[in-house]
Amino acid sequence: MTCPHCRQTAEFHSHRWHTSLSLVGLIRYRRAYYLCRRCGKGLFPFDRDAGLTTRNLTPALERVATLAGAVADSFEKAAELLEEMAGVRLGESTVERTTEDAGLRLADAVEAGATFGPPVDWPWPKDYEGRRCAYVELDATGVRQQGEGGGPAEGRMASVGMVCNPGPEWPWPDERPAPMRARYLSGLYPLEEFTPLLRRPAAAVGMDRADRWIGLSDGGNGLEDRLTENFPRVEVVILDFYHPAEKLTGLARRLYPEDETQAEEQARQWRGLLKDEGGAVLAAVLSQWDWPRRKGLSEAVTDLIGYLERRVHRMEYPEYLARGWCIGSGAVESACKTVVGQRLKLAGMRWGEDGAHAVCHLRALYRSEKGQWDAFWQRDDADS
Repeated sequence: MTCPHCRQTAEFHSHRWHTSLSLVGLIRYRRAYYLCRRCGKGLFPFDRDAGLTTRNLTPALERVATLAGAVADSFEKAAELLEEMAGVRLGESTVERTTEDAGLRLADAVEAGATFGPPVDWPWPKDYEGRRCAYVELDATGVRQQGEGGGPAEGRMASVGMVCNPGPEWPWPDERPAPMRARYLSGLYPLEEFTPLLRRPAAAVGMDRADRWIGLSDGGNGLEDRLTENFPRVEVVILDFYHPAEKLTGLARRLYPEDETQAEEQARQWRGLLKDEGGAVLAAVLSQWDWPRRKGLSEAVTDLIGYLERRVHRMEYPEYLARGWCIGSGAVESACKTVVGQRLKLAGMRWGEDGAHAVCHLRALYRSEKGQWDAFWQRDDADS
């Protein structure tokens, strides 16, 4: 054997007994031991070839333990789930370290340009102009952090991106309605580093063969710029309709703080105006509104009007709907909750950077279209 440490020859020395933990219990076996007399390091090639972890778990058990760690509410619950479902007892810390190791391995593969499984050509639904449309969406959500020794630390933003193929409300006669396909990506990256990573999964599903690229994001700083930089064929980055709609609901409640029914009716009217006429008209209407004098209301109105005016070029909703484009499926907002929030933002949670980064990657892969999770664990099938 070639010694991986000094690249000199390592000679066979003996067969040695070893015990590993698997889904069917402990497995005891003998494997060859090689010794490098140059650097004094020994190695067991079988352990590497069999995919044993540093904690002597078989690949199947590592996969199940990682899944439990990624989907359970905590690593403690993951250990309980693993014992309940597979009859395997692992400590909470072992499940945590196993999950993080797999997630960081996945992160390294993604950063190296890996995609999982063979390339596919998604069916890109046609808009009302007969053009096949592909969507790329981007957002970010905060994750609370814990410093060394359990001390406080500044929170980090987890970036969340996706490529998807939602269809219009009324499909063409030759198209059958089908569930939306999506591939997610998430991690503790700055947006400048994160958005280029979306290009590989987009290419792997045939995004280049779509006639039209459309971006979707909320109003966060830098999201629009990053999408247009990395996906130059994007024709427009639509402001997710539900984001300004939520702000309108908040303003209506300030206007009618003691009448929830009237507040909801007013918000409904504003949302209808936004959808039917666009952001510029709504901003003009709000500017001319006869607002009562109430503490904090004037500031809220000014903030919302400014928000609309800065983004009117992304709020031409009548035009988007007339073309059959999605104006806010809620997909990326939902991704922030399902990929990140449901595991990393539960009550009282604090994360180390490596752990949060690893789990974000795992959950994004697990929630992507069927076959992505399985392809990652078939390591020989990962293309880099």
